[in-house]
Amino acid sequence: MSEPSASVGRFRAGVTTQLIPSGALNDEARIQGLRGALDSCVEADEIHVVLDLARVPLVNSAALEVLFDAYESLARQGGSLAVANANGAVRDVFRLTGLATMLSLGDSGVSGIIARRTVQSIASSRRIGEILLEREFVSEETIERALKIQAESGRRMAQVMVEQGWLEEKKLLEALSEQLGVPFIHLRTGLYDPETAALMEADASKRLGVLPLFRVRGVLYLATADPQSIPTIDTVEDLTGSRVEPVLACSDAIHRTLEEAYGETNDLSEFVGDLEEGFELVERAEQDQGAIDEMAEASPIVNLLNGIIQRAVRDRASDIHIEASRTKCRVRFRIDGVLYTAMTPPIEVHPALVSRLKVMAKLDIAERRLPQDGRIQVATQGRTVDLRFSSLPGIFGEKIVLRVLDRNEAILDVNRLGLREDNHARLLKLLKRSYGLLLVTGPTGSGKTTTLYAGLNHLNSDEKNIVTIEDPVEYQIDTITQNQVRENIDLTFARILKHVLRQDPDIIMVGEIRERETAEIAVRAALTGHLVLSTLHTNDSVGAVTRMLDMGIEPFLLASSLVGVVAQRLVRRVCPECATTYSVPADALAEYGVPDTENLRLTRGRGCESCYDSGYQGRIAIHEILECEPGLQELIVSNAGQTDLENYMEAHKVETLLGDGIKRAMAGQTTIEEILRVVNS
Repeated sequence: MSEPSASVGRFRAGVTTQLIPSGALNDEARIQGLRGALDSCVEADEIHVVLDLARVPLVNSAALEVLFDAYESLARQGGSLAVANANGAVRDVFRLTGLATMLSLGDSGVSGIIARRTVQSIASSRRIGEILLEREFVSEETIERALKIQAESGRRMAQVMVEQGWLEEKKLLEALSEQLGVPFIHLRTGLYDPETAALMEADASKRLGVLPLFRVRGVLYLATADPQSIPTIDTVEDLTGSRVEPVLACSDAIHRTLEEAYGETNDLSEFVGDLEEGFELVERAEQDQGAIDEMAEASPIVNLLNGIIQRAVRDRASDIHIEASRTKCRVRFRIDGVLYTAMTPPIEVHPALVSRLKVMAKLDIAERRLPQDGRIQVATQGRTVDLRFSSLPGIFGEKIVLRVLDRNEAILDVNRLGLREDNHARLLKLLKRSYGLLLVTGPTGSGKTTTLYAGLNHLNSDEKNIVTIEDPVEYQIDTITQNQVRENIDLTFARILKHVLRQDPDIIMVGEIRERETAEIAVRAALTGHLVLSTLHTNDSVGAVTRMLDMGIEPFLLASSLVGVVAQRLVRRVCPECATTYSVPADALAEYGVPDTENLRLTRGRGCESCYDSGYQGRIAIHEILECEPGLQELIVSNAGQTDLENYMEAHKVETLLGDGIKRAMAGQTTIEEILRVVNS
């Protein structure tokens, strides 16, 4: 069996001994290893000890007990205990428990709180109003108004100002910290010990609005927004059998952390990622925003996950894949339609990442056997981003895919869809129809929904009643009535569509036609004076016609209702940072219909850091637009097959996806190889 201190590195430099623990100090074995290493220093008369905590993301109450004991043992022998390289969360824990006044922290890091004993030593006897005025948090007029309400209601003046919205709770607590000598903290994961939080039942903590943080030597450090509530303090002391030392924290931060402390796993990993500032989780239920973390020194898992999301948004990823294998966890981003490995954190972090995401999506973290779907909304880098959560159980753990829907990147203008001039004119012509069925087709991820939204935005006006039926609602457009399909309560596309027809609509958008009933209602709606826009999963435009017929739609009804089909694909654009031109023999492209042009030069990317060495950055759409003219209507009525429909397109020179793509390549926007990869796949 290894020695208890085996996990702690130990180096001697002159009269100083440096100890380097590795891993979160919330594990019994690691804590005992640290205790053994410190005890051996005392026994060997190595009385000047420096703890290097660069590899320690978290500490718990037991670890704090060890540090208090070591400090006293070394101090009795005339020695010292110092700490170096502690992260922000650990520094704050030392400060709120008073340990920081004993230890030299060995850095100049600025923390959100002041050491407990330092605060107590400067506790002020001034009135709270004087402190608020001195800090310019409120005006004298505001205080006078609050005093009048206080005289009438009996509530505290500061409480009145917060309730009236005249004073932020955070600023009040900063002032109370100065007045009462009680530390104020930015409460977050890592600033509480899960075992200490468990000293109180969840219901009791939520009812009292408090959270036990740490218990050291019989003293319970308690997060509260009201340190002057003697009944609350007495109740907590009775429930825990400990003397309470209050710690100030905002009530909304306490509420969020309570949900985390009593709602998800706290077995956090040591993998600490970098987090940019300004990352917020938008709480959909209450339609307000709550900070996940305002500082980079947050919980390792929260920190890692927020960093992953921020990097995905920054790199324009459309999807985030988090998956587990036998030995590692893998995080991949889909950028411009292709998956790239972004990082491979330790396999131990995977369960914690999954649990954290389920909490953010308000799903059941205990359910690991069945797939789950949900929605997360975050605000980062100055914009709001929707994340569609999907989990799928696997043999090594659940695979998570997050679809990233960045509203700022959404193209809701039909003039910015990037269609070539002739295709743009055809699409506008179809959108001008007063009634009929317009279908947009293509595989998943081909931009069908974006095209529909751009069309709706183009048609949107006060004179028209526009209603959508979606699963899910991806982008919100003002003045358009949008409806969410909910299969779990039998609120299907078909059922909503029946009721929408009673809402006097002019234009109806059906997110997807999946089965016969929806198809039939959509067709009949198109025949009765409504413009119906919808999508289908088919490979090309004529495939939409055969698919509708295969669903059981009567040929004469489809021929009368269909106004056109737009088939599309997304192809990668040549990276502008590393673009270069090259010569291509004219006969090499003759089979694709490229004109016999001398000195033909095309464009491709060499590969650089900006494009992940792929030579591509960003995407454009290629289109195939089929208008339903009398000749095509006759073919549909005769129940023509795929071959007959393709012959019609060739005879009428309807430009195909391949043809549009070749023209884009000739214009230097993409490459022939990319067009063939997408169209022939």
